[in-house]
Amino acid sequence: MGSLLRSVSALGFVVGEATAPTVPFLLELAGSPHVACGAELLDLLGDICRTDQWHSAAAATRDRKHDASYQQQTGWETAARTAVYAGRSVIEGVASSVRPEEATPARKLLQVMDDTLPFPEL
Repeated sequence: MGSLLRSVSALGFVVGEATAPTVPFLLELAGSPHVACGAELLDLLGDICRTDQWHSAAAATRDRKHDASYQQQTGWETAARTAVYAGRSVIEGVASSVRPEEATPARKLLQVMDDTLPFPEL
């Protein structure tokens, strides 16, 4: 599980090019009742949703000659967050589970999704 986490979200807060295409698979796993690491997957999806490192870096370099260098990375972040939001129905299904070990992390992720501010204009 650890190598998957590092591949999808480096350091738990930086997304890469592979993150958005991986999110639907993570959602499918998290929604499966037979996956033992569902809580960890939901936590990872929350990290992906909250991540704004590339947007923050781009905003910090605005009006400098390097500001365009973050365009690709901010696109990865936007796509990854959009992919998490697209799986809301799966997360809501897990949140309605009678098993607290499944429902609690899913409810936490729904709260993260509701509380996460939009990316800043670049």
